[in-house]
Amino acid sequence: MTTTTTKAAVTGRGRRIRMSTRDRVTVVLMVLIPTSVVATLVWLPAIATIVFSFFDWDGFGPFAEAKFVGTRWYVDAATIYPAFWPAIRNNVVWLLVLFFIATPIGLLVAVLLDRETSHTKFYQTSLYLPVVLSMALIGFIWQLMFSRDQGLLNAVLGTSIDWYGDPSINLYSALIATSWRHVGYVMLLYLAGLKGVDLALKEAARIDGASEVQTFFHVVFPVMFPINVVVLVITFIDSLRAFDLVWVINRGRNGLELLATEVTRNIVGEAQRIGFGSALATIMLVISTVFIIIYLRIVMKGDQ
Repeated sequence: MTTTTTKAAVTGRGRRIRMSTRDRVTVVLMVLIPTSVVATLVWLPAIATIVFSFFDWDGFGPFAEAKFVGTRWYVDAATIYPAFWPAIRNNVVWLLVLFFIATPIGLLVAVLLDRETSHTKFYQTSLYLPVVLSMALIGFIWQLMFSRDQGLLNAVLGTSIDWYGDPSINLYSALIATSWRHVGYVMLLYLAGLKGVDLALKEAARIDGASEVQTFFHVVFPVMFPINVVVLVITFIDSLRAFDLVWVINRGRNGLELLATEVTRNIVGEAQRIGFGSALATIMLVISTVFIIIYLRIVMKGDQ
């Protein structure tokens, strides 16, 4: 056996695999390349954002000339920036609607489609179709529904409501559009989870006299714990990074302020305040990290 092939040496405690030089290089490259890409595209920008949030910099001059301001931008965001707390409130409303309305609807649809009734494939495809569309395109599609002068909804109701322009209702109009997509995504995840539930568990519950509803909530739903965690985290993250839809509608103004739109407006928009926008982005990063840590703790605890 040559030195370029993989050799196995038996030790007192077990088998140790001795890798060839070619295999070692392959493993190193498989680790370094993805790590380098993630570090370059994710970690370095995140670290730079945190650093920028402590400086007053317009993004044009050399960063060495930037003025250190400490936590000034964070204090300004919470005290004098008028759109900060409305953005926080709207993000919370976005989360509550997705979590308590859109997600249960997606779960209900998945349970109904899991029965394998007639035309099930058609319904699955129809409900999943919005998921493959971008949120910007969904915003344009629902513009055809919500337009004040030519929208389908006003034509049917015989009204002239400005669904996207009225600050008292435009947030909920946008939530209807995003829920259209979210329901299909949740449906797909729960359909996959329902297909993996052991039929013996359902049969045992049926023999014990449990109804369909009792079987679902006491047997099926707890078994889908990993899917429930994934859906929970996805819902939290989606509500926090909501951006495309409201930016298409009115660039996140007039009642549609969100954290993501305020970050964009201050960094690449008309304000050009890199430091302040970075502070808002850092706040989003911290909130996201909290939910990611919770998710990882739950997953690792489940594995143990």
